[in-house]
Amino acid sequence: MELMTSGAFAQASGLSRKALRLYDELGLLHPARVDPDTLYRFYHPDQLEQARLVAWLRRLGMPLAVIRSVSGLPPARAAVELAAYWATVEAEIAARRELAAFLIGYLSGKDPGKDPGKDTAMSESQGTLTVRYGVRSDIGLHREDNEDAAYAGARLLAVADGMGGHAAGEVASAAVIDALRPLDIQVPAGELLNALDHAARRADAALRDMVQANPALDGMGTTLTALLWSGSQLGLLHIGDSRAYLVRDGEVFQITQDHTLVQSLLDEGKITAEEVASHPQRLLLLRALTGRHSSRPDLQLRQVRPDDRYLLCSDSLHVVVPPDAISRVLLTVADPDQAAADLLALALEGGAPDNITCIVADINT
Repeated sequence: MELMTSGAFAQASGLSRKALRLYDELGLLHPARVDPDTLYRFYHPDQLEQARLVAWLRRLGMPLAVIRSVSGLPPARAAVELAAYWATVEAEIAARRELAAFLIGYLSGKDPGKDPGKDTAMSESQGTLTVRYGVRSDIGLHREDNEDAAYAGARLLAVADGMGGHAAGEVASAAVIDALRPLDIQVPAGELLNALDHAARRADAALRDMVQANPALDGMGTTLTALLWSGSQLGLLHIGDSRAYLVRDGEVFQITQDHTLVQSLLDEGKITAEEVASHPQRLLLLRALTGRHSSRPDLQLRQVRPDDRYLLCSDSLHVVVPPDAISRVLLTVADPDQAAADLLALALEGGAPDNITCIVADINT
């Protein structure tokens, strides 16, 4: 059968002559003959099917390296490899679509609102989890203002404890909660920590801008502890001495580390646990959100299980209520709203020197 010129072959196969040269160089489609004098390329008509297959695979977006391996296989085997490749593409497209939907909602400043105490679905590939929560906050017995702020919604829980005096702490805690609020939408599981980190940076920048606009706010800051769900994954953000606890399999675990001087001294073995409560600098924070970009929050990715219970609280709960009393409430009071109320009552009974805020959340199927 007569060979075809590269021009005729390009027209018949739907490939450009430039593409034919490239595929020759890459070993995808060699010409049947190359004239030694003119270097013209000639192709056999039987190569048209191979050329069309390469063109189709390129239209699918398949990388040339993958095409090289697939195009040389027997048709049945090539079909198997193509199906596997396309399944990967569809998974990537779905992940990108989910991320795009999240970013559209997040960047548009969508306010998801909140409905405390209600069951809220968190869908995942293996079923549906629901979160039911209770929230309590009190000014305490020795304060004139409540500088704590909290948020409880479908997928986001957060507690912030402001500082700075003259209502500056109240401004700071409210600002960081506002920065996190747009996250209470469906965040892709793979983006949980990125989303939390970005929100914390936005919050820190907001504090900086406030101080620049009003120097009277200089010195304000806030702690922040937040949980963000996506399916069975949980992102945890933490800075300061507010805390997060996990109740699982009948045990209570503190899952955050206090960013305080006494905690660092305790970790270094310079003081004992008994000395923490009486240390003169027990309230000194080493890390907080202040608008100065001086410290970054801790970030963790955790697995959620049905029947997990979480507690988020400002420091005035764990400072005055003994750990065993906190554990007793978390382990024995079934209703999360009642558990939050009981914890608040214990803090008030203990003297409540500062504002108290706590969120108790249960995960169920």
